[in-house]
Amino acid sequence: MAHPYQALTPSVVLDALSELGLAVDGRLTALSSYENRVYQVHLDDDSSVVAKFYRPLRWSEAQIREEHAFTAELMAEDIPVVGPLTLNSMTLHEARITHDGVDGHFWFSVSPCRGGRAPELDDPEVLMWIGRLMARMHLVGERSAFTHRPALNIHTFGEASRDLLISNHWIAPEVVQQWLSLCNQSLDLVQARMPEQMKLLRLHGDCHPGNILWTPEGMPEAGPHFVDLDDARMGPAVQDLWMLLHGDEQERRQKLFTVLEGYESLRPFDMQELQWVEPLRTLRIIHYSAWLASRQDDPAFPMHFPWFGTTDYWRGQCDTLREQIELMA
Repeated sequence: MAHPYQALTPSVVLDALSELGLAVDGRLTALSSYENRVYQVHLDDDSSVVAKFYRPLRWSEAQIREEHAFTAELMAEDIPVVGPLTLNSMTLHEARITHDGVDGHFWFSVSPCRGGRAPELDDPEVLMWIGRLMARMHLVGERSAFTHRPALNIHTFGEASRDLLISNHWIAPEVVQQWLSLCNQSLDLVQARMPEQMKLLRLHGDCHPGNILWTPEGMPEAGPHFVDLDDARMGPAVQDLWMLLHGDEQERRQKLFTVLEGYESLRPFDMQELQWVEPLRTLRIIHYSAWLASRQDDPAFPMHFPWFGTTDYWRGQCDTLREQIELMA
């Protein structure tokens, strides 16, 4: 069966935006995004907007609207987040299509086009700035809970991912038993390290450096701004911090405490959550394999991830899980 995104032609994108009253000039550029389809669309006045067409069946309409509502809350507090524009009194729109005789639709949103570069994460001032910004986001995030979006925990990221990979026979036969044993050991340690009941709040959820863009000094709205809250969910505060950190263990530790210096100037941080960094990293590793597996029907994935599913890939995953077991133990 053809993947739904094969029906998302440039004319579908341009027609959808034109129907919203945007004066598109016919030019569009596909931006880097594997989960959704994201385009920079040029308008007649030489400005441009960014259109995001959500992956079908990933999020429900209610879950997408929760993301938009959270983004709106953050923007109302002057937190620099790039959120969807309100067009025709709505932030979420529907593009209806007919492809090969089958009716379908895509949910999509339109956002301002904002540039920027990756933040200088070796600069302590930058790290503290990001820490303060993250604290402000979490102060808003803890005001209420998501109703429709899932939580990040051992069940949603760990066990569900393991079960999907095993039940669909995605793991190379040569290493399937070895990987399953290591995965189960890892999840046992995650369960032992992370309490079943912990304080959860609404998070960015995927706060790696690529989702923070930095506008240089001297330009309008200088400093960092967050993009892509597509993975927003309930989770512990530390989830939005640990993915910012790179380097060896000593470098990561030093950077983390610099981020926390800025963070704690505005919001207290429970230092117990630092024990959850390696368990959270382990869950992300397992979930990433399941994410790649569940997207193999999308032609973009085999093309960009040709190594997925090979015996070498799964042997590498076994080695990674061994390292995580040592770190957690």
